[in-house]
Amino acid sequence: MNVLENFKNLFLDVWKEGISGINISEILIALVIFTFFLFLRGVFSKFVVKKLENYVSKSTNSFDNSLVYSMEGPAKFFPIVLGFFVSTSYLTVDSGMVDTINRSLITILIFWTFHQIVGPFSAVIKSVGGLISRDLINWIIKAIKVLILVLGFAAVLDLWGIKIGPIIAGLGLFGVAVALGAQDLFKNLISGILVLVERRFQVGDWIFVDGIIEGTVENIGFRSTVVRRFDKSLATIPNFQFAEKAVINNSLITNRRINWVIGLEYRTTSDQLTSIKNQIENFIKSNDNFSTSSSGTFLSVKIEQFAASSIDIRLICFTKTNAYLEWINVKDLLAIEIKSIVEKNKASFAFPSTSIYVEKN
Repeated sequence: MNVLENFKNLFLDVWKEGISGINISEILIALVIFTFFLFLRGVFSKFVVKKLENYVSKSTNSFDNSLVYSMEGPAKFFPIVLGFFVSTSYLTVDSGMVDTINRSLITILIFWTFHQIVGPFSAVIKSVGGLISRDLINWIIKAIKVLILVLGFAAVLDLWGIKIGPIIAGLGLFGVAVALGAQDLFKNLISGILVLVERRFQVGDWIFVDGIIEGTVENIGFRSTVVRRFDKSLATIPNFQFAEKAVINNSLITNRRINWVIGLEYRTTSDQLTSIKNQIENFIKSNDNFSTSSSGTFLSVKIEQFAASSIDIRLICFTKTNAYLEWINVKDLLAIEIKSIVEKNKASFAFPSTSIYVEKN
């Protein structure tokens, strides 16, 4: 009997002492409470969050959709934070340690929420912002998200008594060393910012940089810009190239120009020249594909010079379209019409020729 009595006393003593002085009853209660909150998290995720997602999916407002989807993670994390706080309140442990853990979890929840909210609000800014480009807004949003993560990490470290001042000072010295060895990186970064601020081009624009690249912009990054060339190959160009060289943005063309020299034979008469010029001019004026009166456009069909082997007519006109493929089709139509006009006037196109005179003795 003494043995059983001793076992009983030892069991009760272990039960009271528990783990690290925490009563096992308190541990079980805390586990039950925390498990209950985990169950609530599952119910909340399955019913409340899914109901909200289904509801906003029917809405035409993109802000609602992005806000609900972005807040899904913090919303599922909130029951865990609350459950840990409630369950640990029943434990007789060092309040300082538990308080630090609770503060850390709450800090993580707050900064995580801020990080997720940035995305939906950035979509609103993009929809109404006309002063800065969408690509620059993307850069700013990325910088804000990184800043929030850094501040959140620093706040958690501070809660645990880790001084961030020496870390920042060390990073500053490290940054100076990196800057000295990565001047090209920072030059490209600054150039990229200038490109976006000055709105030289955006994603989707057709650009031309003499001696560097011609193609469609697919992505503007921190260090470089990705351009899809017309042969479908992908080129990555350092941003400083766009800051130091002239960039022609063909996507901003209002009208496309046709600038041709039409060379006719020297045997073409004055009447034929006048008739050919007038018919070409009349065709362009009567065709809806050409712009002859809008701001910045004009039509000119004039004799330019008497060249070595031809009488040259300079034709300058503008199409209404700025699309490349449509411009090609209009040029094709005009070329066929000019050929027909020249043939109707019984004239001929000139080509380089050389006359040889043979002197007889």
